[in-house]
Amino acid sequence: MRGPNGTLVMFICNHCPYVLAVLDRIIRDATALQALGIGVAAICSNDADSHPADSFENMKKMAEERDFPFPYLHDEDQSVARAYDAACTPDFFGFDASDGLQYRGRLDESRNRPAAPDAQRELYEAMKLVAETGRGPADQVPSMGCSIKWKAA
Repeated sequence: MRGPNGTLVMFICNHCPYVLAVLDRIIRDATALQALGIGVAAICSNDADSHPADSFENMKKMAEERDFPFPYLHDEDQSVARAYDAACTPDFFGFDASDGLQYRGRLDESRNRPAAPDAQRELYEAMKLVAETGRGPADQVPSMGCSIKWKAA
């Protein structure tokens, strides 16, 4: 998963309308970033008991149906999401080659509907900069989406 020029970790899920609205763009940009030496992985941390669409079985189906070019990992105990302080789906964490966090922003200006086809590819451009310089952009707009579905305490 780790790439020679950095790593992108994405928190996504199967049911979120924000993720579903941009899933094609996520796949497009992940593929393009891998070509630049950025390793990519996606993680689903949602409580599958309260949101069965996000079960491991359904995650496997989505990854196969959409031909994900990256691993789609199940964070059943939610420890990874807590360690990252993930807040929503989608949530993007872009790291440099030394695992320093360089990008914590959005994919683009999409919300629960895709932005215009010519919208700035903020995540792609940020991670391309990380691959080339080791540093992310100074200006970053936080991602927006559905909250992580936490298990009851």
